[in-house]
Amino acid sequence: MIAEKIRLFSAQAFLASHHAKRLDSQSLEALQVVSRVLPFRVNEYVLNDLIDWDRAPDDPIFRLVFPHRDMLHANEYAALLRLLRTAPDHASIAPLVERIRWRMNPHPAGQTTHNVPWLQGRPLKGLQHKYEQTVLFFPAAGQTCHAYCTFCFRWPQFVAMEGMKFDTRESTDLLAYLAHHPEISDVLITGGDPMIMSAEALTRCIQPLLHIDSLKNIRIGTKALAYWPQRFVSDPDSDAVLQLFEKVVDAGKSLSLMAHYTHPAELRPPVAQKALRRVIETGATVRIQSPLVRHVNDDAQAWTELWTTGVRLGAIPYYLFVERDTGAHDYFKVPLVQAATLFQNAYQKVSGLARTVRGPSMSTLHGKVLVNGLTEIQGEQVFALQFLQARKPEWVGRPFFARFDTQAAWMSDLQPAFGERRFFFETPGDMQLPPLNHVRKDTSELVHS
Repeated sequence: MIAEKIRLFSAQAFLASHHAKRLDSQSLEALQVVSRVLPFRVNEYVLNDLIDWDRAPDDPIFRLVFPHRDMLHANEYAALLRLLRTAPDHASIAPLVERIRWRMNPHPAGQTTHNVPWLQGRPLKGLQHKYEQTVLFFPAAGQTCHAYCTFCFRWPQFVAMEGMKFDTRESTDLLAYLAHHPEISDVLITGGDPMIMSAEALTRCIQPLLHIDSLKNIRIGTKALAYWPQRFVSDPDSDAVLQLFEKVVDAGKSLSLMAHYTHPAELRPPVAQKALRRVIETGATVRIQSPLVRHVNDDAQAWTELWTTGVRLGAIPYYLFVERDTGAHDYFKVPLVQAATLFQNAYQKVSGLARTVRGPSMSTLHGKVLVNGLTEIQGEQVFALQFLQARKPEWVGRPFFARFDTQAAWMSDLQPAFGERRFFFETPGDMQLPPLNHVRKDTSELVHS
């Protein structure tokens, strides 16, 4: 296949392109205003092959990559629009943009305060370690994407917010940290999107990991299979990428691509299916995961098609997440009652091969909380919950219950059932885990509070 050079569009580049003629004036205005706060990037493949322009702005992929005015509070949008019309220079709008971004709860669930590990008296800013077996690695070259999702919980990685970016230019800290922590079996290379990296840069990240006996599994979090499948088919170094995947498997490690497929439209193009098959042929595993996002995939049939198609092509349905409480959460959130019902309806329509999927799951401060469903106990309607992952391993799998609430969309909205004052994992007082970097700064050991 002939190599196709990716063409990326910022907001200004899109406005100057012929594609902008496809949008109405309100959508164009929203793009100019909201993209000052939240990151915007799209590529020509997404524009030409994934978006149904006859349905825009209501097409799900359009909603997935283009901003809408309701992603900001009405007063914020109006104030920013006024500034852009009267004094559109960066200095004039920067203070308002900064206030809006901090209001949006950047890096929730203790990512900067609780998840950053320490080694020999210093924080390792390019790593996160929340669960005992898994450490996250943020290579600097992988901290962007082929296109940006409007709901992305890692949006602070892509905008200029002081102290908000996770990245490291070398894997030295990762290797040293793994040497001190043989309990870690999994490294998740994440971003951004590591598959934006060249094969050479990716090899520099992965090659040293193949010699660590305690490390069993290497994961790569990526949206490239959906947003730029050419990365695995026709990019100049696509074959080199696949050869690297084979090398990982031949070294006796498990390689999993944690593939972010948000809508079945991303799996329909022939090139997307070819990319998926080429990756699986290397011996790597592809696992499908995504949040449930209002305006994009809040439809049981969409999930049924996604999981069914994925299984047919060799991928494994993995997680349906609840949209995190960050960014334009108010615009994208789905109440837990609706999320649980949708998941059940979709789950019932797939074969056992697709029932590897788990959800709805919330990635909270304390761990991944699974909403098992709604039930009635002793005359009280409740949410049945459990931890799939937790900061304390002994919490995993332990059932607990929350009061039924039709409006609740996140863990912080829930109250314990049966008259309990707090959930079992909450501490008296502030009910918060002490930040990791406030617990032990003078040791290389990870402290799980």
